[in-house]
Amino acid sequence: MGEDRPCASAEVHLRALKPPPERLYGRVRGHQLRPRQQRLLTVTLPRLVYRPEEPWHPRELWLEVGFGSGEHALAQIDGHPEVGLIACEVYANGICSLLSRLVPDGCEAIAPLPPNLRLWTEDARILLRLLPARSLDRLFLLFPDPWPKARHTKRRFVHPGVLPLLGRVLKPGAEWRVASDDPTYQGWVKEVMAGQPLFEAPPPVAERPEGWPPTRYEAKALREGRRPLYWRFFRR
Repeated sequence: MGEDRPCASAEVHLRALKPPPERLYGRVRGHQLRPRQQRLLTVTLPRLVYRPEEPWHPRELWLEVGFGSGEHALAQIDGHPEVGLIACEVYANGICSLLSRLVPDGCEAIAPLPPNLRLWTEDARILLRLLPARSLDRLFLLFPDPWPKARHTKRRFVHPGVLPLLGRVLKPGAEWRVASDDPTYQGWVKEVMAGQPLFEAPPPVAERPEGWPPTRYEAKALREGRRPLYWRFFRR
């Protein structure tokens, strides 16, 4: 408890934060898309989009917020075929990176797709509002954009205003995995999670736990001398 317990002024600070905006992310596209990428977005993506109104009943339901280039999401669905994963990403180039690993060039419309994967390409909080209560068994937030400037704290997914949404959709005992290499974000996670009642919040570890597939963002951080921290939070 001791050092990680926020003081009264920190609790007041968190309560006084403005709710997150309706958009947590920044740009949705980088360099101009190539023809192959355009085909992936127009032909392949609609075949994988998660639609809440369509029946889909995997044994467990997992959610990844911000899948980057998709290597973690693909490792999870390969290693857990009985689990359904909804992978969220708004950045078009990242979406294309994942899709390009799934379908050969020229087969965008016909190549078989993993039955246990769905993609969500809007703000993840919209999906959190649509999912049934207590429907998620696991949640991943790995190396998110830290939004390091003070005025950008409202854009962080780990936020007092987002926690009630997570508390609603996560089952009791469900696990929320968080990883970050950014010191500002690491301190922010500790502060936010120490002052909330919804999750058991053990301290982080400095080595990637067993069963956590690596990501390119983690590899980049290690190459550049930044030390990631890894959290496992559990819904009370």
